[in-house]
Amino acid sequence: MSTSHTSVISQFCVDMISMHRTAKIVLAVGVDLVALPFCFLIAMLLRVGDVTLAMRYGATTYIVVALVTIVAFSLSDLYRAVIRFIDQRLLAATGFALGLAVLCVYLVLLAVNDEGFPRSALAIYWFIVFSYVVTSRLMVRNFLRNHISERRDSDAVAIYGAGEPGAQLALTMRTSNEYRPVCFFDDKHVLHQRTIAGLRVFHTDRLVEMVNSLCIRSIIIAIPQVSPERLRNIMQRMAEAGVTTKILSRLLDLADEEKTPMEAIRELKFEDLLGRAPVPPRVDLFARCVRSKIVLVTGAGGSIGSELCRQIVTLSPTCLHLLDHSEFGLYTIKQELQARFPTLPIVAHLGSVCNAALVERILQENRIDTIYHAAAYKHVPLVEANIVEGLRNNVLGAQVLAAGAGRHKVETCVLISSDKAVRPTNIMGASKRIAELIFQAAAVTHGPETTFCMVRFGNVLGSSGSVIPLFQRQIAHGGPLTVTHPKVTRYFMLITEAAQLVIQAGAMAKGGDVFVLDMGDPVRIVDLARTMIMMSGLTEKTADFPDGDIEIKFIGLFPGEKLYEELLTDGKVFPSEHQRIMRMKESALHPGVLDTYITCLMMACDTNDRGMIESMVKAMVSDYTPQSNTQPGLPIAGPAAAIERASLVKKIVSYRI
Repeated sequence: MSTSHTSVISQFCVDMISMHRTAKIVLAVGVDLVALPFCFLIAMLLRVGDVTLAMRYGATTYIVVALVTIVAFSLSDLYRAVIRFIDQRLLAATGFALGLAVLCVYLVLLAVNDEGFPRSALAIYWFIVFSYVVTSRLMVRNFLRNHISERRDSDAVAIYGAGEPGAQLALTMRTSNEYRPVCFFDDKHVLHQRTIAGLRVFHTDRLVEMVNSLCIRSIIIAIPQVSPERLRNIMQRMAEAGVTTKILSRLLDLADEEKTPMEAIRELKFEDLLGRAPVPPRVDLFARCVRSKIVLVTGAGGSIGSELCRQIVTLSPTCLHLLDHSEFGLYTIKQELQARFPTLPIVAHLGSVCNAALVERILQENRIDTIYHAAAYKHVPLVEANIVEGLRNNVLGAQVLAAGAGRHKVETCVLISSDKAVRPTNIMGASKRIAELIFQAAAVTHGPETTFCMVRFGNVLGSSGSVIPLFQRQIAHGGPLTVTHPKVTRYFMLITEAAQLVIQAGAMAKGGDVFVLDMGDPVRIVDLARTMIMMSGLTEKTADFPDGDIEIKFIGLFPGEKLYEELLTDGKVFPSEHQRIMRMKESALHPGVLDTYITCLMMACDTNDRGMIESMVKAMVSDYTPQSNTQPGLPIAGPAAAIERASLVKKIVSYRI
């Protein structure tokens, strides 16, 4: 056959596969309507042996039998099945439904008392039709598979896992131009050198050898519910072979003819290797503070705030208000939410949460029921270099919002805090702890009228400033990957989890609570860097392996950065309504004392007095231990002045509660 003819046939096969599902069903029914009367005719001829006798019952009988058969096929889901994945269960169901159809025709014949009809022809008809179904479907499947597979311009890929998901994935790939499967890899020695779905199976011990000999570009993991530990081991092997790794997203996607293999396969994500099961939300808690409520989210354009909004709109609020000082961020999230829920009232407010007049107007005019306060500066080095603006935004913003929420009797007000608020060594962490103190004081001041609470969690994957995007950019540029210290560790969680935790915390709060997620074990950042190198199909460049692709470079801790983050203080820890969420009660400052401190702090910020700023911060956050680094542009008071200010603070404030 010529190349042009082959190309035409291949394109015809592609067009057939890309047809709409309804069109495929109509085509299959039409073909069967033509073929089934001939099947009945063959059955009659085999029984009576004469064309005249076979045709004595007329065309109507043949058409009725065909229609009854098609109804039986429909009941067995034959027409809804994907031809590429017809299995024994479907064939058995089709045979059973066909038997019922034959029985129905037999009962009709008994009812009309047609003694001359050869009833044994119905049994012959069953065998002929069943053979037709199996033969026709398999011929179509093989025809499509053979001609599509002739298009070899796609990259060679291997499938890790020779089980049923892997076999289905291989069959699906053969109908696509996107991937060209060449072999399987599996850990089971019993499968070595076996053939599954037309592909040879190799043990993983030969992975590097076969990758080189077969010119494999990438390997797709087709193991459902693979554990993070096993996934990391697989990734280690992939890194040694120097290939990129992808993973089968869902087995159900393979059975959907509307989706291509490209849509069923995704890039491996870091959360796949996190090693900790996501915390599922409690349905009864999830919507308690949102459903049929008017909700305000500050910092709505940020990573946490925007994800909060995405979760909230699914819980049927009465109205959602967005507040952010970033025009682009605010516009982006509003457009996204409005497109998904066009009937939901969504109001965007452009401005800073530190603007007391703006916050007052929003609360006064809209009768807000629930507030999620996500507006804050959170980048440690940046805030450390700009402590005045960092403190104003994080502290004053929390104070303005808490005062307004209490004054207008908002039902629930939730602060998004950070693990860096625990024994802080930087201004960002200290500012978040002061914000917690503000909410704790507000809970004392306003009592049960407004429920104030705080939610504290670690690093969020995918948030702005996360180390993951930084590593991705550095890998794209050929490295090196910059890590501050080989021993630095952090807690990680998914951004969806973070938003769900915040929403559920508001539902569980009783006033002044700090909620902390059980986040499992912390992750070493250097291990994260090595994992991302492996995920990219690259190798680490070291002194022992100078031919590696990407180097990891240690650059030293940033100002104010800690080696180890903490989630718990010395406060009392209690269980909550959610098994993976802890409730804490921590020491707090008297509301009047706190106001005095904050007034002094803001005065110090107005004069850029670093010594006074640190004195006020230390007075409010007793376990704040700043690192010794000098920030340019800020005057540093001498020791005598510092002692004087400290004694002054002691005179002003004499007690805690």
